[in-house]
This record gives sequence, structure tokens and C-alpha cells, in this order.
Amino acid sequence: MSINLYQTGVSGLLSAQQQLGTTGHNIANVNTEGYTRQRAEQGAVAGNANSGNFIGAGTYVQDITRLYDQFSYKEQLLNKSNLGNADSMSTDLNQLNQIMSFSNEAIGGSIDRFYQAANGIADNPSDMGLRNIALSQAEVLATDFNSLNDNLDQLEKSTNGEIEQMANKISQISLDLAKVNEQILDNKNLDQTGQPNDLLDKRDQLVSQLGQYTSVNTIEDANGAMTVMIGNGATLVAGTTALTVSVQAGDPDPLQTKLQLNSRNGSVALDGAKLGGAIAAKIEYRDEHVAKARSELNRLAMSVSQTLNQTQAQGLDLNGKQGRDIFTDINSPGLQNSRVLASSKNSGSVQAGIKITDISLVPTNEFSLKYDGSDYIMTNELNGSKTTLTESPLGSGVYPSDFGFEFSVNSGTANVNDSFTLRPTENSAALMHVTLNDPQGIAASSAISVAANDNNVSNGTVNIINVTNPEAARAFTEGSNEQLTVDVYESAAGTFEYRVYNAANPPPAAALANGSFAAGASAVINMPPSPATPAFQIEIAGLPVGQGEFAREEFTISDVFGSGNASNASIMAATQEQQILGGGKQTFNQALATASADVGSNASSAEFVADTAQALYTQAYNRNQSKSGVNLDEEAANLLKYQQAYQASSQIISVANTIFDTLLAATR
Repeated sequence: MSINLYQTGVSGLLSAQQQLGTTGHNIANVNTEGYTRQRAEQGAVAGNANSGNFIGAGTYVQDITRLYDQFSYKEQLLNKSNLGNADSMSTDLNQLNQIMSFSNEAIGGSIDRFYQAANGIADNPSDMGLRNIALSQAEVLATDFNSLNDNLDQLEKSTNGEIEQMANKISQISLDLAKVNEQILDNKNLDQTGQPNDLLDKRDQLVSQLGQYTSVNTIEDANGAMTVMIGNGATLVAGTTALTVSVQAGDPDPLQTKLQLNSRNGSVALDGAKLGGAIAAKIEYRDEHVAKARSELNRLAMSVSQTLNQTQAQGLDLNGKQGRDIFTDINSPGLQNSRVLASSKNSGSVQAGIKITDISLVPTNEFSLKYDGSDYIMTNELNGSKTTLTESPLGSGVYPSDFGFEFSVNSGTANVNDSFTLRPTENSAALMHVTLNDPQGIAASSAISVAANDNNVSNGTVNIINVTNPEAARAFTEGSNEQLTVDVYESAAGTFEYRVYNAANPPPAAALANGSFAAGASAVINMPPSPATPAFQIEIAGLPVGQGEFAREEFTISDVFGSGNASNASIMAATQEQQILGGGKQTFNQALATASADVGSNASSAEFVADTAQALYTQAYNRNQSKSGVNLDEEAANLLKYQQAYQASSQIISVANTIFDTLLAATR
């Protein structure tokens, strides 16, 4: 009996010792990230038959288990991926918002100061000091556009660097997971009945770290090895086999880097935007938010350059010459060609460009273009709508679009499935420079103007539009012999007749141009009428009623060039308030403010999403910790309980020894 009692005491002692060891292990790892509380599961040893009864034979530790709840753990893992995504997006958008807010003030201020100088020239067109100030402010404006573009370039490059770092981290975690899987399988091969709890914790912690960068799903097989999938189900780890994630140059834009999954059998592309976690946020931030901010900036730079260059071209400088471009021509060959990115997989030889035809219609999104063997099919990446581009009737390789630009094939031929990316605003801010270096070259003076006869009584108007060659326009109207007269009258209800003639050859001599138009419409007349490209156009509009055929309303067009003439400078100054962008609904400053406000709104929304994601993750983490985490109060109580059990088991052994000694003494 004493021997059985001794064995019972020893079993209790050993079990209490293991309980104390497990409790101590829990307490020691209370601050270990990812540690799951362990518990020694104790069972009774089967009793021994004795005199018709079964007498207990003690206890043993059946297993040391992890208090692991897969549902709360996977909820925590899902929320960690969401938090990684939201946190990354919020941080990045706040940085972009700071840059855009600062640049909004800088560029907006530069625009205002340039137009203040333009207004000064309108008041005093011959003042060389004011002209120098205008050119200096133009330089500052161009530099501000260049600087913001440089900042966005840096954001793109730094984001690419972060994406690559995350890809490397994912790859390292993949390798570590495969090694842990191998260690777990090795333990299984040793014919151990218990689970390698700390290895399982290590593996779950690695999966949790992976969840920060990408969404994760796991499957454990019967042997205990885990398969890890990322994103939409791409296998990253299969048992002891680890795959890696790497970055490759984008096509056709090398800076728009792509992700790929690598194995010994080759590589497959990963859709980074669908991976979830922080890496998907980085890709979305780069490809959508930074790209959109850059396109808005480019469109504004393009619009400012085009508007001021066009106004310049309609006037005359101090030397009586047609105004030259102030800024880089938005349709220079270099800019046109930079707007088309050809895929490296193309087998054809096409070299193409994009020419801007109507700045008010140009969108900020990009387009994809594919040649199907007979036609170019253009897809709007904003909404997926497709358009078949039709070549201009002239058959010159020019394909107009409905978006304010035309696709031009400069050379070569396309093969089936050749593809291109079209970015209508590309590089406008980066390549915006002041090309006018002589203050005398500012075209403050108009070449010609229209004066209405004092006897006119209606609201009819005659305007000079589209002055393409002010020197020729001036020559055509210069002096009394070339002064033009436009007369108009209502010949019948709702029908108006007009004539344009030379003051030196009035009717009944043949008119330079004549015709009619209906009420509510207008007449646009080329001057001179015969060249393919006129020097200017006359627009007759309104309701110029007249007093009958013999008392027409008259308008005189004459040369007004002079150093004191500032009418074109006034036109230039007025373009600040012209609604040119956004389909003719926004001024320059309004477009700039809208672009900045959009980024600010996105940053605010992202911050709210990040706060919500943090709250959800905290809740999920706390739920998981309540089931799997170490509670020091509980462990302290267990420590005392198992200590008492150890002491009691020691007492059993002591009693068994005493009984055994008594038996020995009785036999002497």
C-alpha cells in the first residue's frame, strides 16, 4: 500500500510541477507579442483493482494545450489587414494634402502676381519695368509648377521604394513560415503526441505580421503544416515551400511598378490593388491619388500656357511683330510624343503623339488604345467606355477624339494587338518654361479693332475672333484705303444680310464678302476671304436690325497698333477670370482650389476610415486576448493553487515513507 501511495504522491508531485512550469511559462511570456496562453490538462490514472474495489493510482498531465480560438484570431487577422490598409492610405494622403495645400498657395499666389503685372501693362503698355516684372512673375509661376511636379515625382519614387520594401518583407515572412512549417513537421516525425505550442505561436505571429501588408487566408493540413494564401487566393506558402514576391518595372510606364509571385517554376503577375493590406494601399495611392493630383496639375499648367500663348499670338509686340509664346508650346513635338506610351510587347513600329485641340475638354484620366488590325479602339479608363477612332478625312494619320485631343501616327505601322497608354496632360508641368526673354516681346497691343457707327440703334455686334496672324490682319486693314466696313440689315423677318467691303471701294463695287444668317445664329467670315488660313475672322451676332437696305447698321474695322495701345494686354489680364477648365466652368484658381480640396477631402475621409479600422482592430484584439492572452491575476492564483498541490503531494510521499519505515521496523 505504501508503494502505491508513494506512486500516487509522485504522480501528483510531477503533475503539479508541470502545472507550475506551464503557469510560470505563461507569466514569463505575458508581454510576448503573439503568445497564446497554455494550460496543462490533467487527468486521473486508471485505478487498480483491490478486494473488489478500484483504488486510484494518481494523476498525469494529458496534454499542454494552447487556449487558441481560431475564429477570434482570424477576426483579429482580418482587422489587422484592414488597419494596415487604412493607416497607410491615411498617412500618405495626409502627406499629399500638405504638399497640395502648400502648392495651392504658392501657385495660386504666382498666378495672381502674374496677372497683377499683366494689369499693370494694360494700364501702361510702354513701361519696360512692368514688362520685366511680368516676365519675372512668369518665371516664378513656371518654377512653382516645376517644383510641385518634382514633389509628386519624389512621392511616386518613395512610394515605389516602400512597395519594394514591403514585397521584400512579405518574401522574408514567407521563407520564415516555410521554416516553421518544417520544424513543426519535424516534431511530428519524432512521434510526439503533444503540440509544439511555441512553434505554433511563432507561426501565427508571422501570419499576423504578414497580415499588416496583405490580406491573408490560411489552411492547416492533417500533418500540421500550413498553406498561406494572400490577396484573392495566390499561394505564398505551401507547407515547406516558400514563394517570394518581387517588384518589376511597369509596362508601358516603368515607374508604375508591378508585383509578381515567384517560384522555382517561374513567375506570375499579382494584381497589387487586390492584395489588401498596406501594400494595396500604397499601389492605390500611387496609381490613383498621386496620379490624379499630377494630372490636375498638368492640365492646369497646360491651360495657363495655352491661354497666355494664344492671347500673345493675337497681339503685336512693341516692334509690331506677332507675339511669341510666353511659355513652352503645349503641342511641341516633345510634349506630344511624351503623351503616348507604347507597350514593350508591341510588334509594330508606330511612333505617335497626342495633340491638344480643345483644352476645356481634356480630362485628367488616362486612356488605353489598342489596334485590332483595322481600327484603333480607345478605352476611357475612368468608366471603361470604348470608342473607335476614325481617321481624319485628310488621311494623314490623325485620329480626332471627343476629349479635346487627337491621336497622331507620326511614323511606322501598327500590328494587331499593339497597345498604347494615352495621357493627354503628361509632362505639362514638368516641361513648363518661359520661352520669351525680351520684355519688348509682350504683345500688349491689338492689331485691329471694331468701332460701331454712332447711328446704330440695335444690339447687333461685330467682333474680331481668332486672330491667327496679327501682322497680316494689320496690313489688311492699315490706312484709310484698307479700312474695312461691315454693314448689316434685316432683309426679312428673322433674316439678316451683311456685306464686308473696302472703304476705298465702297458699293456698288463688289464686296469682299457678303451673305446672310438667321436670327439667333451668327455669321463668321474669314478675312482676307481667299487664303486657306485667314489672318482673322469677323463674327456678326445679336440682332442688328438696321433701317432697311439703304440705311444699314455699320461697323468699321481698322488698324489700332501703337505703343500706347494695351487692348491685347487687357484681354490677357481678363483671362484670369475666364472659365476655361472643367468644360468651361472653372477659372485657373478655381481649378487649383478644387484639386487641392479634393485631396483634402480624400485625406479627411481616409483619416476617418483609419480611426474606424483602429477601433475595430482594438475590439478584435481584445476579444482574442480575453480568450488566448495571459491574465496575470488568474496565473497568480494558479501559481498558488499548484504550489499547494505540490506541497500536498510532497506530504503524500512523506506519509508513504513513514508507513514504509514502520513496515520495515516491524519486520526486524
